[in-house]
Amino acid sequence: MTTRRARPAPRPPAGTPAPAELARQARAVLADAVRIARWAADGAGPGAVPLADRALERAAAAMELSPAQVRAGWDRARLAGLIELHGDTARPGWRLRAWNRDDSAVLRGWVALFDAWSLVHSSPEGIEATAVAEAVEAVPQVLSLLQLSAGPVSVPALLDLLAQRVAELHEERCEVPYGSQERPAPATETSADLNALLLDWALEGLAAVGALTLGSGHATLTPLGNWAVWVKLEQICVAAQSPAGNIEQSAADMLLGCARLTPGPARAEYRAWLAARPVGSAVAELLAVARGEDALLRGLAFEALRVVGAPAEPVVRSVVTEAPLRTYALLWLAEYEGADPDDAQDVLSREEATWLWVDTAAAVADHGESGLLVRHLDSAVQGTVPALLDEVRAVGHPRTVQVLVALAAAHPDPALAKAVRRAAFQVHTGGA
Repeated sequence: MTTRRARPAPRPPAGTPAPAELARQARAVLADAVRIARWAADGAGPGAVPLADRALERAAAAMELSPAQVRAGWDRARLAGLIELHGDTARPGWRLRAWNRDDSAVLRGWVALFDAWSLVHSSPEGIEATAVAEAVEAVPQVLSLLQLSAGPVSVPALLDLLAQRVAELHEERCEVPYGSQERPAPATETSADLNALLLDWALEGLAAVGALTLGSGHATLTPLGNWAVWVKLEQICVAAQSPAGNIEQSAADMLLGCARLTPGPARAEYRAWLAARPVGSAVAELLAVARGEDALLRGLAFEALRVVGAPAEPVVRSVVTEAPLRTYALLWLAEYEGADPDDAQDVLSREEATWLWVDTAAAVADHGESGLLVRHLDSAVQGTVPALLDEVRAVGHPRTVQVLVALAAAHPDPALAKAVRRAAFQVHTGGA
């Protein structure tokens, strides 16, 4: 028998602030967004997207901000997961409730905003969408150079890298006239001007979300931006809590502690936790966690309820009418009534299956690796990405924009990532 040692978590670059300090900086970046989210969550009734004019005026007056500041803060709050829209009602996201006590929730919220920088900062008018998409695809290389340089980088150096990456994208897509035997013409002054305009837009957008600072002719990653780029380069997952001592933990902490376990050990932990509590109160606590906005905890709560079995059946049946819990409850009941777990999905309508796909993708985006999110595409019932995007846009899940932005950031296929990013923009702006 051999002892298998876990790979130690990579250490961030020297000089990276502690998570508590990074979270403090993230809270400062999102301070206006948090104020607006709390105003909306307190029953101020913001209305539909975009923020209704009357609500905009009320928010501006209540918080002594300009309408433009309120609108910008509203968009940031939605993209960071601080508020979620259910019809015409704004509800606090799970990150907002955890904002003052959970540094990891704060950092995840800021990273969600960082991933959506191109939605926060409007692209220049009169520029073709294809050119904008190419700039967005080239930005990770620009950020990598900034991160590796560990200091200011001149704008001309960044522009050279952006232009090189855009040219590579053209070459990868074979964008030369069909049948032409001539070599592509060198970049023109017009394309150079376009690249310069798009670089300025990208740098301003990244500065707007707190990822970098702009000086006279140079750009520098902030500590938050440096940490975020390093995290993405290293593909670090959010570490789950240790399962040790789960029997004494709350339901939420117990579920997080079991998140990294394989099914067998996880069920053993669930049984131990359940055995230490009256079954009624344990079921109620698990369902309370499932009603939260953390999709990972929602799925894990129903896994724990499967261990409960018959005593949970009446309560699970009673929550079928609750939209966030409906798909999970239907699957639980199908399996309880004898359906094979592989066939239980048949009880869901196509719309319900799509809703569950988005909810599961939200869990992966919040807690998993980017590769898992890409592979999650294969589990969609639609079979093709265009069909999936059409139905995802229509299903109305509150995390749709964040899921699509995360998927676009993670997917290695530039064309597919562009389509997903376009869908995220359409959902964000309320377009078709």
